[in-house]
Amino acid sequence: MTRTQIQLPDELYERAKAFATEREISLAEMTRRGLELFLARFPEEKPRKRAWKLPKVHSGGAHVPLEDLHRIAAEDEEMRGLGGR
Repeated sequence: MTRTQIQLPDELYERAKAFATEREISLAEMTRRGLELFLARFPEEKPRKRAWKLPKVHSGGAHVPLEDLHRIAAEDEEMRGLGGR
């Protein structure tokens, strides 16, 4: 079991302490039960897994042959000093 500290406004602490005393349980036990109730009421939502899809790229109508793209990329790498990596 893990020990922890929490900060409560004075009024909330007094109300919680009185509630626990009336029911003859510790404040720690009442807090555990409250957290369990809260977490049961609001279960963790599991993210839906979607199949990954290739993003669509809209080129604005420009059509460049693949061999030109390779040449342009090589020239750009050379200009940036990235050639030969």
